[in-house]
Amino acid sequence: MTPLTDVLDGRWAGVRRDVRAQLDSTEQPPAHGLEREEHRAQVLDQLKELARTGRPHLGFPVEYGGKGDIGGSIVSFEMIALGDLSVMVKAGVQWGLFGGAVELLGTQRHHERYLRAIMDLDLPGCFAMTEYGHGSDVQNLKTTATYDPATQEFVVHTPDTSARKEYIGNAARDGRMAAVFAQLVTGGESRGVHAFLVPIRNDDGTPMPGVTIEDCGHKAGLNGVDNGRLTFDEVRIPRTALLNRYGDVAEDGTYSSPIESDGRRFFTMLGTLVRGRVSVAGSAGSATKRALTIAVRYGDRRTQFERPGTDDEVAILDYLGHQRKLLPALATTYALHFAQEELVTALDELQHIDEPDERMRREFESHAAGVKAVATWHATSTIQAAREACGGAGYLAENILPQLKADTDVFTTFEGDNTVLLQLVAKGMLTSYKQEVQDLRPLETARFVAEQVFERVIERTAARKVIERIMDAGPRRDEEDSLYDRAWQVRMFEDREEHVLDSLVQRLRRAGNDGVDAFDVFNNAQDHVLRAGRVHVDRVVLEGFVGAIDGCTDPDTKALLEQLCDLYALANIEADRAWFLEHGRLTSQRSKAVVAAVNELCRELRPRARELVDAFAIPEQFLQAPIIAD
Repeated sequence: MTPLTDVLDGRWAGVRRDVRAQLDSTEQPPAHGLEREEHRAQVLDQLKELARTGRPHLGFPVEYGGKGDIGGSIVSFEMIALGDLSVMVKAGVQWGLFGGAVELLGTQRHHERYLRAIMDLDLPGCFAMTEYGHGSDVQNLKTTATYDPATQEFVVHTPDTSARKEYIGNAARDGRMAAVFAQLVTGGESRGVHAFLVPIRNDDGTPMPGVTIEDCGHKAGLNGVDNGRLTFDEVRIPRTALLNRYGDVAEDGTYSSPIESDGRRFFTMLGTLVRGRVSVAGSAGSATKRALTIAVRYGDRRTQFERPGTDDEVAILDYLGHQRKLLPALATTYALHFAQEELVTALDELQHIDEPDERMRREFESHAAGVKAVATWHATSTIQAAREACGGAGYLAENILPQLKADTDVFTTFEGDNTVLLQLVAKGMLTSYKQEVQDLRPLETARFVAEQVFERVIERTAARKVIERIMDAGPRRDEEDSLYDRAWQVRMFEDREEHVLDSLVQRLRRAGNDGVDAFDVFNNAQDHVLRAGRVHVDRVVLEGFVGAIDGCTDPDTKALLEQLCDLYALANIEADRAWFLEHGRLTSQRSKAVVAAVNELCRELRPRARELVDAFAIPEQFLQAPIIAD
């Protein structure tokens, strides 16, 4: 391993190396060209092999046979995503979503009965939250679980088509039990959404009485995952099937909860399941690295047109246009990698705190939502750029890129629609999640936003002290060479974020003072809300990159990362030149200088492009594309 790989491997280097060693020693059959059922069977076999390694035990509690390493488990999923993404998604459903629901929403009786079987894949399960009529709006799901005190059972029911559980991984073929999210009703009163363990198949694989299972059929990608639809016709489950960490029902139907507020209880329950969002961000990063490795290796060896005055053809990666397709994307991939490492570290630390500070938890959830959104959008755009950079050859299934494109497309809406997630980020910036805000519905939140004076909320990232030290030492003038000055770059990101946030607050307050309907206030400013969320994440990602550089001890590696960070920062500013020009942060001359600096950085980094992608240390069997074969 190179020093650059050591930096990328970070805190969980041991997990990454163990997974690489296991992947190198295990045959990884190709996924393209398989019929759907053949692909599903192959993925299940790979999942069984994964279960035999014991790696799924990493994130579960030690007292039930796990290893208690939450961060390690996330990194393990991230590494699995270097191969067939159907395997990663199916593993994520089984151990991340289904297993996570049982662990984090259940109590000792559920842990003792189910966790070992879940870890060992003896109990394949599903995570049944999304409904046909309600995706992001989980709070208003229509599936009901009504308590019957006479039999001490819950009756789970799908009242209409819009309440059908949709796109449920593991449901169409392999799942035996589902964590079903439904409105808990007892004593004629609804207590909001809770999770229930509902058997969906008998031991022989046939649906349980009252359970209807349909296959979602062929998808654009991830066809190794058996997505299905679930409908419940007054299915009875025992009272103890309620995952009751945050809400319980006594034998006589009395409801109790350690959290009095229904709204706060709901958001607390959802917050415990944030691991899935973090895993998707990391997996998107793995797919992006794989695509860039193929495209850069191809660009390094493929030649096109003779250099004037010689008989030598030019490698296509020597062309600036080609460099611009790939190298800024590569710099952003590094930046997001370090932001992801910081996110996983924060999650690991948060999960080991018995009663985490409310503000800390909310900031983490906002951070996770933002990084997931940006990382998955980046994967979509970068894999497309990599495909184009490989020409017609990149369109052939044998060269991997089309499958990566198809499989990652859904990541932008999986585990939270990215547009909705950026709104969550902006909401976190606009408020400190004080108690009165947590219980408000979206319309009431808009009204609250319009009535209050907000202070700028800057998330305290792990690299913040490093940033402050750099800012204190940085120049205050706009000399030409300050384009490469980290303090100037950070100041540009921070200034943009602060201005966007401040102007958003003013816009909402003015609209609210005009007596406009609360929904219209927020909806009319949605473009501004989304921009606020995006520029906040961009700043957080830059800080993560700066923090990683500060911790690097190898001089050559550090210098290389400094250049790559310059490219990330300046390419980001270049892409948003319109805003910086409109708001007087750049002159036209300075704007042109930013473009020239990006060009120069691409030329300087071109000789080390292969080194930068090889540092990802992707097992060679996942790079068996004929276009880069020796």
